[in-house]
Amino acid sequence: MEALFNLFTSLVDVFQALLNLVVSVVLVLIPWLPLLAWLAFFSLAVNWAKAYPILRRGGILGVLLLMVVAVLVWGSVAPPEGGKHYLLGMAVSNFTGKFIYVTMLTCMALMCGSAQLSGAFGSLAVFPEAPAEDDHHGHDGHGHDSHGHDSHGHDSHGHASHGHGDHGHGDHGHGDHGHAVHAH
Repeated sequence: MEALFNLFTSLVDVFQALLNLVVSVVLVLIPWLPLLAWLAFFSLAVNWAKAYPILRRGGILGVLLLMVVAVLVWGSVAPPEGGKHYLLGMAVSNFTGKFIYVTMLTCMALMCGSAQLSGAFGSLAVFPEAPAEDDHHGHDGHGHDSHGHDSHGHDSHGHASHGHGDHGHGDHGHGDHGHAVHAH
């Protein structure tokens, strides 16, 4: 009977040790959760196959401007205690430190994109293709038949005489879309 009691006591000790391990790991990870969320977002939620061509066509300028705004706002809102950041044993000013942090976060995001494009995440970062839209040049069923002109008593003069013209659509080879020119 005493052996059974010792076994039970040992199992309780094991579960208590496991609980202490889990609590210790959680306490270590909690300060890193924002960075882990940042990395998870840019690794798994951003479609870098579509984002990279946009960055190459000049979108990187927008990213750089956002970085500058982030540095200016963050540096103004949350200056460090004592006015200096201590990075790798060096004391740097508020805005220089914020610039280093923002640059590191941006580089991490771009490295997540590089890892995704290399296929390192496998099926976790597969984005389904959007269904192909019909080519209607923006004429998605809102109708260009009468625009309600007959109900407003405008049936005695031309549609273009009101400055309606072709609404900037041009003909595009679609005909007149029901825009009948009314006789005077």
